[in-house]
Amino acid sequence: MTDKGFHFDQPLWFLGLLLILPVALWLARSAAQAARGPIHRYADAHLLPHLTGTRDLSAPERWGRFLRWSLLWTLLVTAMAGPRWDYTDLRLFHPGNNLLVLLDVSRSMLAEDVSPNRLGRARQELQDLIVQNRQVRLGLIVFATVPHVLAPITEDTTSLLNALPALSADLASPGLQGSSLTRALMRAESLLAGLPEDSARAVLLISDGDFDEPGLREQVATLAEQGVRLHVLGVGTPGGATVPAPQGGVIVDPSDPQRQPVRSVLNETLLEGLAETGGGIYRRADYRDGDTQAILEAATVSRLPPEASDARTRIWNERYWLLVLLVAALLLPQFRERARRPARRLADQKSGELS
Repeated sequence: MTDKGFHFDQPLWFLGLLLILPVALWLARSAAQAARGPIHRYADAHLLPHLTGTRDLSAPERWGRFLRWSLLWTLLVTAMAGPRWDYTDLRLFHPGNNLLVLLDVSRSMLAEDVSPNRLGRARQELQDLIVQNRQVRLGLIVFATVPHVLAPITEDTTSLLNALPALSADLASPGLQGSSLTRALMRAESLLAGLPEDSARAVLLISDGDFDEPGLREQVATLAEQGVRLHVLGVGTPGGATVPAPQGGVIVDPSDPQRQPVRSVLNETLLEGLAETGGGIYRRADYRDGDTQAILEAATVSRLPPEASDARTRIWNERYWLLVLLVAALLLPQFRERARRPARRLADQKSGELS
């Protein structure tokens, strides 16, 4: 890629400067028509402000305002054109590494044995994973009883980051409790099946392991035979916590005569067993970066030749915000002047009453 140095990303915006000429013509014509208006038949120009209560702008004032508007318009158009200089070269994603995240959003993920709760902790882990990632193409499926594909395998990490605040237990089907990892794995298998066989394909399960389904290990083993590894990030604590109910309070066990609250715990035994069967690694989520770094390293095992990742992309530093700050600074005195006008009017009224 050639070095452009300082340049504009969208120079066609400068066509907007052509608007200045017709505005100037309109201003000159309207001023001339106002000077020949019917009201001038009844009084001389210097007496009109006393009759109408308003004063026409003089030619220097009118054109002075036009010049200020032209300056602001030019600055805004230049900002829209996207001035940029300086850049950072980043290596492109390795096309052979693919990681599909399965995020559990069932009610048990709202337990508060970790701060702020398990789902909030999982969102933070997912954000760390996206920010630290430089070699893996990511996808995202959220699941409770039913899986939902939020993003297929993609290099567009910005869309994934934008989707994080919307990840909540409300995405689960209303009226249905629990989570079905079986359905989520089936959906993941169908998404990964379309990728090249010689690429590295992996699944990352982020969950508390609060599900009891038969045949999970067999399903994970089948994926492993197809070359799909399963990594697991456990969220929660072995001590567990109660699960908030949708209507408030906590979920209780309907089969218990004493209606004791349901307590959800981190099922590390199950999660570690799934990761072992899937040929992946298990980590418990914490506030350090070691867990996400270990998962990214484990997912970067592509069998494609290393020169496939030599391509780089250039990220330019956008400077449009400098012009926006300048426009705001130029407009600030105008707002201050408008704020003073009511105080001046009140002072004039009081002085008139005293006189």
